[in-house]
Amino acid sequence: MGKDGFHGPLQRVDETTWRIPRSYKPGMRVEGRIFADERLIDQIRADQAPEQVANVAYLPGVQGASLAMPDIHWGYGFCIGGVAATDPDEGGVISPGGVGYDINCGVRLMRSDLHAEDIRPRLPELINILFRRVPAGVGRGGPYLFAGPEMDALLARGVQHLAQRGLATPSDVALTEAEGALPNADPDCVSPTAKERGGDQCGTLGAGNHFLEVQVVEEVLDRQAARAFGLEEGMVCVMIHSGSRGLGYQVCDDALKSMRNCPTKYGIELPDRQLVCAPVNSPEGQRYLVGMRAAANFAWANRQLLMWQTREAFQEFFGKSWEDLGLGLVYDVAHNIAKLERQVVDGQEKLLCVHRKGATRAFPAGHPEVPDRYRHVGQPVIIPGDMGRESWVLVGMPQAMQKTFGSSCHGAGRVLSRTAATARARGRRIDRELAEKGIVARAHSREGLAEEHPEAYKDVSVVVDVVDRAGLAKKVARLRPLGVVKG
Repeated sequence: MGKDGFHGPLQRVDETTWRIPRSYKPGMRVEGRIFADERLIDQIRADQAPEQVANVAYLPGVQGASLAMPDIHWGYGFCIGGVAATDPDEGGVISPGGVGYDINCGVRLMRSDLHAEDIRPRLPELINILFRRVPAGVGRGGPYLFAGPEMDALLARGVQHLAQRGLATPSDVALTEAEGALPNADPDCVSPTAKERGGDQCGTLGAGNHFLEVQVVEEVLDRQAARAFGLEEGMVCVMIHSGSRGLGYQVCDDALKSMRNCPTKYGIELPDRQLVCAPVNSPEGQRYLVGMRAAANFAWANRQLLMWQTREAFQEFFGKSWEDLGLGLVYDVAHNIAKLERQVVDGQEKLLCVHRKGATRAFPAGHPEVPDRYRHVGQPVIIPGDMGRESWVLVGMPQAMQKTFGSSCHGAGRVLSRTAATARARGRRIDRELAEKGIVARAHSREGLAEEHPEAYKDVSVVVDVVDRAGLAKKVARLRPLGVVKG
């Protein structure tokens, strides 16, 4: 968390938008724009994250505005919740700080034919089986091992490689963003150290804010979109939040070191060295881009294997195949990534490098990158809350393309650092507090629950309400937690 608060100008544009004018800092090439309302803005001012929004506006080739979603908070280089698009043809850069250390951290939502009453009497037993079956915790490995040519195939082809091994169905591939594999990923641009770190971590949750949560659809607000997504009230769902584990962290760390001298080499002036970057079309920029794609493919494969193990746990619990239980994928969406996308700026279509750091895609109906099954309604937007409050499914809207390069927020957004959250939880039993709300929580360490308790986060319903009112994504369904597995 930023310590001193933001003392620059925040000018209100409308009921859900604030701007930081270009005049705030002499190096800003575009204005800053933050999506928030009066319920959130004081919290945002108390953090240094708006300063990071202004700093990102310095990046060469930046287009439109430096953007931040309502879950904005302090991050490395970019704020969490930051979005920026650069034009490679105008010297536009790519910045590892605009993607983050956990490359393609993201969220996957599964639906089922089960209803809450089918599991409620035996909920603790189900969560125990998931806790036993799904590897979680700091540095914890899992049953799937990848090395040598197998690792390279996974990095190059992501979920599509798992489909060849019988660990993903055609529907799983189709309902994953980018079909679970960014093209032109280069395993040779992932260091041996990174590959070694990821060797036994594909199919593991990790720690921190990552989780596996059993949920119930408590309310449907858009029946047409919910029907398209296969969701209905009372239905049991499973949400999985994880990323590229140690492999992605190492890819980011390697890139930050290799780009250290790029600003001097390419004459780029930066207000914060954490924004280290290189032109997209430079050798350094290209090397990071293709290595980051490989790490993103690893992350999609990680969530696919986590889902596969979840299916096996449900089979064990119910004594039925996962197909008979209707345990299908709704969607999987990334929220720490940089992608080359066709976007319209001032009426002109351009190929831009869109950084989303703690932000997720929100493409509308008709967009060619929305899966065929959902193209008539738009892309599912999955926004998890904290362990004690609801999560949301929304659907991308046309205004997102005009306002945010087709982006939305990715979660509730922290208000307490992990250290502060742990201090706030001292002497408390977070698992018992959750149990009093009817939520079964299992964690491999007490710190895992202490760092992530509900008070550490903004109220996700307020964050989602801003996204909905700003026209970026429309509310479809509200999901309530029943049980959670953490590291």
